[in-house]
Amino acid sequence: MNDLRLALRQVWYINKAFLRNPASLFFTLIFPLMFLVIFSVIFGNGHVQVGPGQTVRVATFYVPSIAAFSVITACYTNIAISLTFSRDSGALKRIHGSPLPVWSYMFARIFHSVVIAILLVGICAAFGAVFYGATLPTSTLPAFAVTLVIGAAVFCILGVAISGFIPNADASPAVVNGTVLPLLFISNVFIPLQNPPPWLDILGKIFPVRHFADALIGSFFNLNGSGLHTDDLLVLGAWGIAGLVVGIRFFQWEPRI
Repeated sequence: MNDLRLALRQVWYINKAFLRNPASLFFTLIFPLMFLVIFSVIFGNGHVQVGPGQTVRVATFYVPSIAAFSVITACYTNIAISLTFSRDSGALKRIHGSPLPVWSYMFARIFHSVVIAILLVGICAAFGAVFYGATLPTSTLPAFAVTLVIGAAVFCILGVAISGFIPNADASPAVVNGTVLPLLFISNVFIPLQNPPPWLDILGKIFPVRHFADALIGSFFNLNGSGLHTDDLLVLGAWGIAGLVVGIRFFQWEPRI
């Protein structure tokens, strides 16, 4: 069996294992919607400015915002934690010593996470359209799709990279959430940023969460002609390259003693 078929079989196995875990399936798909509803109920009565002279209802703003959160959760958080648990249980060590090529296993992990991320974005968009009257992007749909795929791939790579610095499985939720949760509050995801302090704006723009959220929100609301935020995508690409280098250098297949 060639490497590509092995990779596709691994994708099939990971997807089947995910579907056979009802608790994981439920919370992965429903958790972002809970945030969407909670934030919309708390902050959804007013309007927020998303571009020059363009305002939307806060509830509508949270549709692409929570979609960005969904991608980060599916790609960064889930990959980092699951890889750490697999490493500590010895599963990664056995896989590394099996005939399955390393790239096939990583491809399957990343492909599964990207598919889940796209599914979550679709669920958020449909939920927002039905309950909050959010208009789905049509003219900028290609830009929205490109932003989604690039962001998902970058956060998958960063999830693999950060797993190399997590000491053990018990520490993985704290480390992973500690590295991303504060950024969600200062990156136009959980709280709409309107005239933030300059230092906070600069701090948020250092990290990829802000750029992904801005690019996804911008393409959703068509804040420019094509909807493609090239500058934000270039920053995401730079983080992806850095994450790839770090992941190759520090990723570990065997449990730490």
